[in-house]
Amino acid sequence: MENRQIDITAKNNNNVKLGLIPGHFATNHSHVNYFVDMTTTKTQYRAARETARELSKFYAHNKHIDTILCFEGTEMIGAFLARDLCEHGSGMNGGLDISVITPETNSNNQMLFRDNLQSKIYGKEILLLMSSISTGKSINRCMECLQYYSGKLAGVAAIFSAIGEYKGVPIDSVFSLEDLPEYKSAIPSECELCKSGAKVDAIVNSFGYSKI
Repeated sequence: MENRQIDITAKNNNNVKLGLIPGHFATNHSHVNYFVDMTTTKTQYRAARETARELSKFYAHNKHIDTILCFEGTEMIGAFLARDLCEHGSGMNGGLDISVITPETNSNNQMLFRDNLQSKIYGKEILLLMSSISTGKSINRCMECLQYYSGKLAGVAAIFSAIGEYKGVPIDSVFSLEDLPEYKSAIPSECELCKSGAKVDAIVNSFGYSKI
């Protein structure tokens, strides 16, 4: 499967790339026709730094952010993003500090924050940082969690997003459907690949893929 991989480069930064593998893949919420490989982007220093640099352009001068809430292995990008935003000084954050945290998930797949972290959420302006967004269902879980802990949603950022907004909230991403116009996502009952008899190549999530 790996020999089918192609790379695409961000419009404004040749150092930010995504690996794309065409096929038939099952996620928790949908079936997609591309596996979007972000391993390098999320785990290597330079790639994470440059990805954060691109995302910071969306927030450098027009939003106040207290906390970056990282999902799907984006902690390194989140740290670089916090640095870039704080370095703007009199701009967006006025030189104030930014917290970078990750929610815990319990046995019922519910997100929670321990007592020592709740002060980073309560009454704070929160930026959700995700690796990939296909349907928006993961964002919905995050929004419910923030509501419970009295956090304020300041924005949603992603490396790749197939949608431009969710429930009226804009999604800022380095890559979008403009970069991958052939990308399709559908619930299993409406999946064209399933209807054509194509077998699922792999189960995918934020950690990667497992071949079937």
